[in-house]
Amino acid sequence: MPTRRAFLLGGAAVAGLGAAGAGLAVEQGTLPGRPWLQERLGLNGEDGVVPDVVPGQVEEGSFVSAARGGVETGWSLIYPPGEPPSALVVALHRLGGSHSTLTGPELGVDRYLSAYVAGGGTPFAVVAADGGRTYWHPRPDGEDASRMVVDELLPLVAERGLDTSAVGLIGWSMGGYGALRLAGLLGPDRVTGVVACSPALWSDAGDASTEGFADVAEYEHESVVARQSDLEGIPVRVDIGTGDPFYRDVQDYVAAFPEDAEVTSTFEPGGHTPGYWRRMLPAQLEFLGRGF
Repeated sequence: MPTRRAFLLGGAAVAGLGAAGAGLAVEQGTLPGRPWLQERLGLNGEDGVVPDVVPGQVEEGSFVSAARGGVETGWSLIYPPGEPPSALVVALHRLGGSHSTLTGPELGVDRYLSAYVAGGGTPFAVVAADGGRTYWHPRPDGEDASRMVVDELLPLVAERGLDTSAVGLIGWSMGGYGALRLAGLLGPDRVTGVVACSPALWSDAGDASTEGFADVAEYEHESVVARQSDLEGIPVRVDIGTGDPFYRDVQDYVAAFPEDAEVTSTFEPGGHTPGYWRRMLPAQLEFLGRGF
């Protein structure tokens, strides 16, 4: 595997556009300074286009999650075309998303997966479940979407014949943070690779989302910042657009990995948007497929 790499694609073109405001929560509607200007100037690049292909089977259902405090929790299991695979990737949605976000027009993961496999990629299934607005970590009221994934979702998938002993992880925004956190908790014996797309990270705990973290103490306890060592032995990919309010903090997070860490990172034109997330999906699926 390659060591830490950073592809600075077009970053210099927007370096002088103003202050980042990266500590503010884009998911709470704040788009300060540089991200706003970069979007208005059309510097975020082209949106990804969902492939016009026939997707594989998608199985959906729901269960009452004890880990989430008795909440009815929907899930989707996305298969690639052909024979059912044994390998599995767990996907964590963004704030305000759900399991169905993956197969809707926002991401189109089922079609991207079909195109990836048709191009010779390693077949694997993708499973997603509703995580609410909890930022995929234990909350003060006892709800814990990350425990739901491990203790409830994975056993459900295992009953369908897929190997859940080692899985890949991918997440967007809130889910990008959640994927990094969960990978660190599970460790290299259970995680074949993790992709964090536009992860919601704050270098300053005081800037963290008040919806996802009750106070500074909760953020500091659950943060992945300064805990890169938890991911030792796990291939990591982090992608974020240069027009994303989280850009600077994510850049700092990636730079803090040891030089010999298995980390791939890209910083290219893009916002905190589904169009950017779709653009990155082909490379991210290929990255995850290498782990199986």
